[in-house]
Amino acid sequence: MTTASEHSTQVKPVTQHRGRISSPIDIWRRRLLIFIVITYTAVLILAPLVGLISGAFAEGLGGIISAVSDPAVFSAFSLTLYIAFIIIVIHALFGTTLAWVLVRYRFPGRRLLNAFIDLPFAVSPVVVGYMLLLLFGRNGMLAPVLDLFQIKVAFAVPGMILATLFVTLPFMAREVMPVLEAFGIEQEQAAATLGANGWQTFWMVTFPALRWGFIYGVILTFARALGEFGAVLVVGGGIQGRTETATLFIFRALDGRQYVGAYSAALLLGLLSLILVVGTEFLRRREK
Repeated sequence: MTTASEHSTQVKPVTQHRGRISSPIDIWRRRLLIFIVITYTAVLILAPLVGLISGAFAEGLGGIISAVSDPAVFSAFSLTLYIAFIIIVIHALFGTTLAWVLVRYRFPGRRLLNAFIDLPFAVSPVVVGYMLLLLFGRNGMLAPVLDLFQIKVAFAVPGMILATLFVTLPFMAREVMPVLEAFGIEQEQAAATLGANGWQTFWMVTFPALRWGFIYGVILTFARALGEFGAVLVVGGGIQGRTETATLFIFRALDGRQYVGAYSAALLLGLLSLILVVGTEFLRRREK
């Protein structure tokens, strides 16, 4: 027969973690999961980033400055930012409207439309560029109409904008829709009973509630537009000085063994997206 003191020595020690009792097995399991996550992140994100920085600084800071001062780099980044700005404006308006309609209204085909929003996640950007060529290319289905109005889409900036619009379609809607669903309609109805019209209700009641979803949608859309490669390569052709974006410049520089220029441009491109994402998160936490 065991005594109380002997019984107490047989009980496994436990640790309290945030109000929950954890056994040694739970602690080691948690540590193992944290280690796996950190390793996973390091392999997929930190290791390529270290390699990118190392390649960019292969010839020192002077090499980076010389590389990014190249007129071809300036032209490529200017076109990239120009396209990204147009994409943001269009999706900020129509992407928010799309999210609003899908959340607030019920109509035939709504579920199908909701499913189609995620299509860019499943379709290769190269396929998107090829389909645009089939539509707007020299022998495309819409070529006679384009020739009639002297509009050039394929191997021109309009085609690149269309391709980027398609691949960035989901981000705005998918960020705004959950916020709208959580917000509900009670406050909007209260504003309407107080005499506010639809526009006043949106700007004074709805938009303040969904602003962070809107901001995150804009940031993700912008970052995706900056990094688009496959679709704009196929439909734009990567013509230097005309349809060459930053990603296409990086591809051409690597192909021409201009490694410092390619790494420097890629590092600059990555920093733009990183600054936007980190800056947005900082502002959000500061507001809280």
